[in-house]
Amino acid sequence: MSRLRRPFLYDRYIFATVCLLKSRTKLREGDFERLADALARMRSKHGFGLTAWAFLPDHWHAIIYSPHPLSISRVLQAVKVSSTIAINLGRREAGELWQGRFFDRALRTVKEYGETVEYIHLNPVRRGLVRTPQEWKWSSVHEYSGARGEEQKRRCGLCIDRPRLPADERARI
Repeated sequence: MSRLRRPFLYDRYIFATVCLLKSRTKLREGDFERLADALARMRSKHGFGLTAWAFLPDHWHAIIYSPHPLSISRVLQAVKVSSTIAINLGRREAGELWQGRFFDRALRTVKEYGETVEYIHLNPVRRGLVRTPQEWKWSSVHEYSGARGEEQKRRCGLCIDRPRLPADERARI
């Protein structure tokens, strides 16, 4: 099977999904904490933006802004390696944690960006984990609902970068 070739996109908002290997135990509270910490550390180290996210037991979603020359592949590789080490240490386990491939899509318009944020935040509801998005701790929905970054950081250790988008939903981003 051939390897998927990704275009090198920079300075774009990218919707990414990373899935847990099917052979691994689903993520739990402590794992979410370690994933949030790994994402925050790699964000600080590499300088990418994080504008929306949600962690679920078998996958996670994020909208990431990777500035030139940083690619989404490099960002996700760093987060996956760092979080695998941390989660494995916490679980006293070894081995791969995440599927080798990931899903990503460049967001092209303000409307598409908004729809993707809504999709991310509604994911725990669609999965039957909670009744409303605000009940799920491991999501950026709280900041989109008015919580301040400092409050969100205390809640789960991770806060978003606020994107500056045009008012026209048809505008390209």
